[in-house]
Amino acid sequence: MIKITKRYNIKIPKNIVLYYSEKYKALMLLGPLKRVLIRLKVKLLTSSKFRVIKVTKEPFKNMSINQKRRFKSVQSTSVTLIKQTFNELLTSSIKKLKLVGVGYKSFLINISNHYLLKLKLGYSHSIFFQIPKDTKIFCLKMNSKIYIAGTLYSYVSQLASLFRSYRIPEPYKGKGVLYSNEHIVLKEGKKL
Repeated sequence: MIKITKRYNIKIPKNIVLYYSEKYKALMLLGPLKRVLIRLKVKLLTSSKFRVIKVTKEPFKNMSINQKRRFKSVQSTSVTLIKQTFNELLTSSIKKLKLVGVGYKSFLINISNHYLLKLKLGYSHSIFFQIPKDTKIFCLKMNSKIYIAGTLYSYVSQLASLFRSYRIPEPYKGKGVLYSNEHIVLKEGKKL
């Protein structure tokens, strides 16, 4: 008998259709926004009546004793991966950035149905970034705020961290590209 605890039970939302193949070691999820295929290392038990997925401790292949000891982390990782894909299928994720500094601005430029993001961040040159088709970027409030929206949370956060890396906030004046909820503790300068 397979032992399953409550924290490895995942409720399936109403809008999502689920296909599980033990032969191909894959889980196909269809949602209102898109569809996703997840490769699995752990066997699942599905119940269509109760709309529940149960993640087991059984691997698809035989393992040594040392590998089985570390396998519990794989089980919990697959649970969080499935829960995260449920959130991605139902909602789109948004990251907000703010530009702090004199002359720091962002502009959207349309060149033959391809959008470019132009960033002025205090350098002698402007930074241009081509926006992918599956993400949307908005520039608001006198071009000092950037909103990044998309269906994949990991891709949206990666884009936000890329824009932030162009001008990391400095600790003395607090100028740079910041997340909207980020607060920088300023260092004290030299005293005379």
